[in-house]
Amino acid sequence: MVETPYRHPSSSSSSSSSMADTERANIRNICILAHVDHGKTTLADHLIAAAADGLVHPKQAGRLRFMDYLDEEQRRAITMKSSSVTLCFHDIYHINLIDSPGHMDFCSEVSTAARLSDGALVLVDAVEGVHIQTHAVLRQAWTERLSPCLVLNKIDRLITELKLTPIEAYSKLVRIVNEVNRIMSAYKAEKYLSDVDSLLAGAAGEILENLELVEDDEEITFQPQKGNVAFVCALDGWGFRINEFADFYASKLGASSAALQKALWGLKYYNQKTKMIVGKKGMGGGSKARPMFVQFVLEPLWQVYQAAMEPDGAKTLLHKVIKSFNLNVPARELQHKDPKVVLQAVLSRWLPLSDAILSMVVNCIPDPMRAQSFRISRLLPKREVSEDGPSSNVLAEAELVRKSVEACDSSPEAPCVAFVSKMFAVPIKMLPQRGPNGEILNNSTDEDGSGESDECFLAFARVFSGVLFTRQRVFVLSALYDPSKGESTTKHIQEAELHSLYLMMGQGLKPVASAKAGNIVAIRGLGQHILKSATLSSTKNCWPFSSLMFQVSPTLRVAIEPSDPMDMGALMKGLRLLNHADPFVEVTVSARGEHVLAAAGEVHLERCIKDLKERFARVSLEVSPPLVSYKETIQGEVTDVLENLNLSGGSLDYIERKTPNGRCCVRVQVLKLPPALTKVLDESSDLLGDIIGGKLGQSKKSNETQRSTRLEDDNPIEALRKRIMDAVEGDILGGTEESDKDQAEKCKAMWLQFLKRIWALGPRQIGPNILLTPDSRGVDTEFPVLIRGSSHVSERLGFVNESSNGRMDAEPSPLVTPALCREAESLESSLLSGFQLATAAGPLCEEPMWGLAFVIEARISPLEGQQSNELETSYQPLEQYGIFTGQVMNTVKDACRTAVIKKKPRLVEAMYFCELNTPTEYLGPMYAVLARRRARVLKEEMREGSPLFTVHAYLPVSESFGFAAELRRWTSGSSSALLVLSHWEALPEDPFFVPKTEEEIEEFGDGSSVLHNTARKLIDAVRRQKGLPVEEKVVQHATKQRTLARKV
Repeated sequence: MVETPYRHPSSSSSSSSSMADTERANIRNICILAHVDHGKTTLADHLIAAAADGLVHPKQAGRLRFMDYLDEEQRRAITMKSSSVTLCFHDIYHINLIDSPGHMDFCSEVSTAARLSDGALVLVDAVEGVHIQTHAVLRQAWTERLSPCLVLNKIDRLITELKLTPIEAYSKLVRIVNEVNRIMSAYKAEKYLSDVDSLLAGAAGEILENLELVEDDEEITFQPQKGNVAFVCALDGWGFRINEFADFYASKLGASSAALQKALWGLKYYNQKTKMIVGKKGMGGGSKARPMFVQFVLEPLWQVYQAAMEPDGAKTLLHKVIKSFNLNVPARELQHKDPKVVLQAVLSRWLPLSDAILSMVVNCIPDPMRAQSFRISRLLPKREVSEDGPSSNVLAEAELVRKSVEACDSSPEAPCVAFVSKMFAVPIKMLPQRGPNGEILNNSTDEDGSGESDECFLAFARVFSGVLFTRQRVFVLSALYDPSKGESTTKHIQEAELHSLYLMMGQGLKPVASAKAGNIVAIRGLGQHILKSATLSSTKNCWPFSSLMFQVSPTLRVAIEPSDPMDMGALMKGLRLLNHADPFVEVTVSARGEHVLAAAGEVHLERCIKDLKERFARVSLEVSPPLVSYKETIQGEVTDVLENLNLSGGSLDYIERKTPNGRCCVRVQVLKLPPALTKVLDESSDLLGDIIGGKLGQSKKSNETQRSTRLEDDNPIEALRKRIMDAVEGDILGGTEESDKDQAEKCKAMWLQFLKRIWALGPRQIGPNILLTPDSRGVDTEFPVLIRGSSHVSERLGFVNESSNGRMDAEPSPLVTPALCREAESLESSLLSGFQLATAAGPLCEEPMWGLAFVIEARISPLEGQQSNELETSYQPLEQYGIFTGQVMNTVKDACRTAVIKKKPRLVEAMYFCELNTPTEYLGPMYAVLARRRARVLKEEMREGSPLFTVHAYLPVSESFGFAAELRRWTSGSSSALLVLSHWEALPEDPFFVPKTEEEIEEFGDGSSVLHNTARKLIDAVRRQKGLPVEEKVVQHATKQRTLARKV
C-alpha cells in the first residue's frame, strides 16, 4: 500500500502553489525521546548512515554513536546534550533530527529539543518496557503539542535473551503499546476535564455556546495499523511497520493491502480453509489459532533468527528469504563464522531500519505549516490587553506576526520570527573556515564579548516565520517583553546583528547564507544578547514565545572556589561561560560570598565541574560537599485548629512581643495548613505571581522557568480557586470517620473563612505560607489601634468581592486620633516585611518555612504628648531605639519565629522517587543500601519475562549523594537506579527531644547521654555550613589528662 505523505492542504489544492510551499511541505522536524539506554543514539546512527550523505559508514552505524561527540559522552556511554543533524530522504524530504538525552539530569535538553520539533520518536525498550523517564518525555511531547510516533526497540532481545515464543512476544508488545496509550489517554483526559471545569465555572448561558470547543478525543494515539508504531532492532539495523508486511502478503493472500494492514494487529485470525480474515469466534474451537501478527510477522522473523543463530539451523531458509525479496547480500557475509554478522546482513537488507523509520516520519509527522497551525496556542498564546493599552497599530502588527507564525509564512516579505531554545559553546577552531560561497571567513572576531576565550557561543534556533539571513539585524525579545507597554519594557528588548548561520550536522557545521521558515539552524552573533533562551523578531511589535517547561529544578548545589586564590578572576569568568552554555545550570553568590553552582543531579554536576576545569575556567577547583535545601514547619493536624484558634477569646496559645519603645504590641499565632493546600500553593507559585503581582517583572528566572508550566486555561484564576477549595475539602473530609464528621465540617467551614482573610503569601510573596488578617473584635485599652491589613490575596483570587481598604473604623476613644490611624496604615508594609523575613528564614536553621498560616495582631498606642492634629510628632524621638517601622518589622519577625519554636517545629526534607532494577540474587544487598540511606520502600514486583525485580522507594535528597555508586558496588554493578524529585516530607522526629517520662528515661537515659536524632544532626550540619551557632559539646569525655609512656 502506498501511503500519502502528511501534507498541508494548500500544497495540493492548487496547481499554482509556490516553490516555498513545496519546500516547507517536504520538511520534517523531529526529536528522539526515550528513557536512558533505550537506544536513541544508536537509532540516530543508522538514520545518519542511510540519509546523511556519507557522514557515517553503514558498518559503523550503531557503534560509532555519532551524535555523542563529547569525550564525556563517549566515556559514560550516555547522551548529555541535544544535537541536530539534517537528513535527506528520497532526495525530496529534508528531515531535521534532534537527538536528546534520556538521563533525568539532562531533562532540560529534552525541553530545548521538543520546542524546536514538530514530532517525536518515542523509543521504548521491548524488554524493559515503560520507565519513569518514558512518562516524563511523553508529558513533554504532550505539553509541546508534538505529534508522537512509537518505536519499540530491541525486539531481538525477546528472541535471544528472554527466549520468548512468538505468541509470548506478541503479548508483551501489546502490553507495552497499551501502557503507552494509557499514559497518553490520561493526559488527554486531564485536559478534557480541565476544559469542562472551566466551562462549568462560567455563566450558564456560555456553556452551550462553548461546549463545542471541548472535544472528547477517544482515538487511541499509537496504533500499529495506522502506521505510527515501528518494531525495530537499532543495533542490528533492521525494523518494520505493519504496512510493509501487508504489502508483501496482499498478493499472496488475495486481499487488499489496506484490509491486511488493519488485520495484522489485534485479535484477527486467518482461516486457512475459507481464506478469510475472521475474529476469534470465526476460528471455531481450535486452540492453536494464532493472531495474524504472530502468524505472518513474528513467526517468519523467529525462523530467520533460528536459522542464523542455531548451529543446526536451516540455512536454506536464509537463502529462501534472500531469493524471495531479491536481496543483494555479499557471499562473504553469508559465509561469515559469526552468526550475528550473517543475521545482520540479511535482516538489514530485508527490513532496512532507515526506510521504516523515515517513511513513518514522512507520513505520520506533519510538515511545519500544519504543525505550527496546531501548536500556535502553545507557542504564542493569545494575550489579554487592557483597554487603555497600546494603539491599534501595535496590536494589529502583533496579530499579523502571530498569523505569519501560524501559517509558517516563508516569503521574504513576511515578518521574520525565530526562537532560540538554548546557547551552546563550540571551540573557535571547530568553526568552518569557508563561507557558503567558498570565501575565507574570519572567525577571530570577538562578537561574543568573551575576550581571549577559545569558545564561541552559538544559538540553537528554529525559524518559525519569514527568512533569516546573515548580517541581518533583529530584535532579541526576552520572555518578559510586552509590546503593548511600549517604552516601559525596553530593558527586555535588544537589537543584534547575526554574524553567521550554520546548518548543524552533529558536531560539524555547514555555513548557509539564509534559512527559511521551518528550518533549524545555529546562529553566531548572539552571545552578548542571550543568556539561555529568547525570541528573535524583525519587528518590535511581536509577543515573545512562551517559555520552556522544565520537568525538574536544580536541586543539587555546591560551593566552589579556586585552589589558588589568585585564580578567582578566571573562575568567575568560567562560571559566566558555563551559565551561558548550559541551559539548566544556575550560578549564584550566597549571602556568605560563596559561588554556588546548582545542577540537576550528580552526573550533571560532574559534567559542569569537568567543563569548568578543562574548558571554561581552566583552573584547579575546590568543591564543597553538596548543599541541601530544607524547609521548616510545625507538628500538628489540620483539624486541631478548632481547639487552638481562639485568639480573641483570651487564649494563651500565642506569642506576644513588644517593640523596644513599647508603642507596638504584636501577638502571633501559627497554624498548620492542610498538606494538599500547601502543595497547590507551591506548585502554583508561577500563576500566583502573575495574579498577585508579587514577582512580576522582578525575577526573570522565575518567569522563564515557571510561567510556562501551566497549559493554556481560559480562566486560570477560577481554576486555581477551585483547586484550593478542593484541596482544603479533600484534606479535612478525606480521612475523617463518621463520628468526627461534625467536627470536620466545622473545621472545613473555618478554613473556608480563612481563605477569605488571606493578606499575603510568603516567602517572596508567592510561597506556601499564608498571612491572615487579624480578628478586629477585640478591644485593648493600652494599645487601642489595630493594624488591620486587607484581604488582598483573597480579593485577587476571588474569595471575597471587596477588600477592606485598611482604614480604621476607630472606636470612640480620646486616644484614637486620625494621625494614629494613618500611622497604623503606614505600618502595614512593615508588618508584611516582617512576615516575609520570618517565612524566608525559619528558627531551626534559617531555611524557608513550609505550609504555615500566621495570624498577626499588631496594635499601637499613641506617643506620649502627641497632639491630635500632629502626625509628625510620632517620628521625632527615635534616636534611642531606631526607626519605628524597623522596630515593628523586627518584632514581627521575632514573634513569628518564636511562635514556630513553641509549636513543636519539624524539619521538612526533599524526597526523591527512586526506581531500582535488581536481579533476584542482589535483593538483599540492595535493601541494605536503602536501609542505610533512610529510604522507604513503596513496592516491589518481579518484571514479567525477566529475572529482574523493580523496586520503588522514596529516598531523601540528603542521602542520595553517592547512592548510585554504592549501589553498584554492593550489587557488583547489576543494579541500576533512577532518581526523580518527588515531594517534600516532614521528619517526624523532634529535633529538641529530651526524655521526660519514666519509659523514655528508661529507653534513652536521663538526657545527658542521649545522642542527637537524625533531624538534629541535619539541622546542626546546615547551621555549621551557614556559620550559625551550634549547641554541641566541645569536650565529649572529660577525663584527667595523662601522658602514657611507650615502653617497649
